[in-house]
Amino acid sequence: MGVSGSGKSLIGSKLAEALGADFEDGDDFHPPANKAKMSAKIPLTDEDRWPWLRAMRDRIEEKRAAGRSYVLACSALKAVYRDLLSGGEPRSSVEFVFLKGSPELIAARMAARKGHFFQGVSTTATAGGTAAPTLLDSQFATLEEPTAAEAMIVNVDQTPDEIVGDILRIVG
Repeated sequence: MGVSGSGKSLIGSKLAEALGADFEDGDDFHPPANKAKMSAKIPLTDEDRWPWLRAMRDRIEEKRAAGRSYVLACSALKAVYRDLLSGGEPRSSVEFVFLKGSPELIAARMAARKGHFFQGVSTTATAGGTAAPTLLDSQFATLEEPTAAEAMIVNVDQTPDEIVGDILRIVG
């Protein structure tokens, strides 16, 4: 979990490979209307997110029923979102990994991104001449950072392999 540009898809896929688990990207669960809003640089509301979150929770339950280990990359920015995704299950059953990075680091990574619907990094001027917040600003404003008791916290200021290595060491 983490803001857009924190490396969720890359780290999640590498982690799943290392664990022999299935992997899916939360972006694939967004309905077209959500992707259209984000492409238009319009932040999602909670009302936009609830069906998306429920679809991912349903998938978690499907994977568990099938006996599959599963890695899902998604933002899960608020504690209430993580509560819905975990289904109230104990941390040992559904584990969150918070990919933590500074706004400056994440913005630099996003500026280099090509072809992703969430490219809301550049600041735009408003009619009054002030800078309008970007989608990334919106994500950082929405983010409720989990504590170490709620999630593994891994700093993303290192290589993807080092990040995955940190997660695997924490998992044991």
